[in-house]
Amino acid sequence: MTTPTFRPRRLAAAVAALCALGAGHAYGAAFALQENSGSGLGNAFAGGAAFTEDVSGMWSNPASLSKRMTMEAAGALHIVTPSIKFRDEGSAPAFSQPLGGTGGDAGSTALVPNMYFAVPINRQWVFGLGINAPFGLVTEWDGDWLGRFQAVKSEVKTINVNPAISWKPTDNLAIGVGVNWQRIDAEFTNRVNYSAALVSAATAPGSPIPSPVVPGIIASTPGLQSSAKVEGDDDAWGWNVGILWDIGPNTRLGASYRSEIEYEVRGNASFDHPVPTVPPALAGAVGGLSNVINNGFLYNGGIKADITLPAIVNVSIFHRLNDRWDVMGDVQWTGWSSIPVLNFVRTDGPLSGQSLSNTPENFDDAWRVSVGANYRHSDRWMFRGGVAFDQSPVNTTDRTPRLPDEDRWWFSFGAQYKYSNQLKFDGGFTYIQSSDASMNQNAGNQNASGLIKGNYEAYVTIFSVQATYTF
Repeated sequence: MTTPTFRPRRLAAAVAALCALGAGHAYGAAFALQENSGSGLGNAFAGGAAFTEDVSGMWSNPASLSKRMTMEAAGALHIVTPSIKFRDEGSAPAFSQPLGGTGGDAGSTALVPNMYFAVPINRQWVFGLGINAPFGLVTEWDGDWLGRFQAVKSEVKTINVNPAISWKPTDNLAIGVGVNWQRIDAEFTNRVNYSAALVSAATAPGSPIPSPVVPGIIASTPGLQSSAKVEGDDDAWGWNVGILWDIGPNTRLGASYRSEIEYEVRGNASFDHPVPTVPPALAGAVGGLSNVINNGFLYNGGIKADITLPAIVNVSIFHRLNDRWDVMGDVQWTGWSSIPVLNFVRTDGPLSGQSLSNTPENFDDAWRVSVGANYRHSDRWMFRGGVAFDQSPVNTTDRTPRLPDEDRWWFSFGAQYKYSNQLKFDGGFTYIQSSDASMNQNAGNQNASGLIKGNYEAYVTIFSVQATYTF
């Protein structure tokens, strides 16, 4: 047949409607990391804003620095291992594609470090510095799983540097304030249904492909897939403030606020496209369609996305019952509604300024409630325990396979060993059980992305160790 004349912009628009990049679901679940203290983990981080046992408490409340009478340093390492498995209950394949498997276990082990340091200036003022990772996720499904057109790999990493200072205007009241420099790095991958893209371009308004030729294109190009990757980074500033009130010798209240952090993530979208092998009579038509797709829409280039990470408010209480027992509890609010939508916008090429993907997230603000206790067995040994309920901000309609989140329960225990008056060690373990997360998701277009229908089963284990040295 005669090689047709293509109008790339008109056909690219049709491909765009079909093949919105799945990486737009990057933040399809809560991705906060609570693991910011090795000693606090044993209590499920209960009473965080009233925690004054060591310098790691400055993350939850900068006013806790007021309790550091001499220089102190703490370092912690958390081994976080999630397990996320999908149970298929009626999923459907994308157009011209096999269904695929259930994806294996998308969880993988991540190491989360923390470091803290405090220096008293005088009896009223203490300076502190904390370095940690407050947000992050790592999930990776099998490359041929049934949801590959919506997500394969999702990785978010952050680092937060938090200098802070506390002021003690009276013996029983302290105020703390800090600034936060935070950096985010992200990478998301998925497959793109190239077979569907070819047919969408061939049948778009203004396409020069005659209708009788389309069935031959469909028959000659089944199972074609592109690989897609979006990666980007940015750094931004925020602030935090807290107050600590010793109501009496055995009871204290703490409250803290962490600001939102606004990012303009910039990076690149890249694609690895297949080369269709078709009968010679279709080579001109399919080659023209591939050129439109590869260079008119699914082309390598820059992207950006505006993302506002949420504010956090915590109110906590700590009470010493007697020489053996302490109890503590807290309520925490996280403003996840700061992420209503994720819009990845092209920054160059023929579609500069247009959305590569625009995904509604509609996160809800979420609450976390926890209680805990300490038992001092001896001068050297102390044992901890805690339970927490952690509400998910993700609604069922907008849940995606990037990190399929649901409400969860924390069950924690830990121990502390005082090696000397200067050196102590903490260890802890947490088991987190999530409720089953149902999904009925086609990412807006079943032809392009298939249908993921079923339930996710997830749990997390966390092992933490911390060393604290008082100079």
